[in-house]
Amino acid sequence: MSNTSENEELRKAMLDALSGVIDPELGISIVDLGLVYGIDFNELGAATVNVTLTTPACPLTDTLEVQMLDALAHLVEAVDINWVWTPTWSMDMIMDAGREQLAAVGFSL
Repeated sequence: MSNTSENEELRKAMLDALSGVIDPELGISIVDLGLVYGIDFNELGAATVNVTLTTPACPLTDTLEVQMLDALAHLVEAVDINWVWTPTWSMDMIMDAGREQLAAVGFSL
């Protein structure tokens, strides 16, 4: 998939699918939490999802990876989850939708 507009459409669809993956500690989508740093495509169309966690010591990394791969399986044949730790995730990265959800359950940001 070398067409830039096709990649953008696929990127949006992938983010929509990843919105269904919920961080088990906070109960908010990994997209709304700002944990998905980006999605890249190589020249053959394989996707790499650059993602982080609220803490590198998260014991549920494998579970989240399986959930992400399952969420994306109907969109792409080849996808790699690339765990990144820089920049370090912070509360400032939470999207507005995530902030609203956290506020609804009693978190103050």
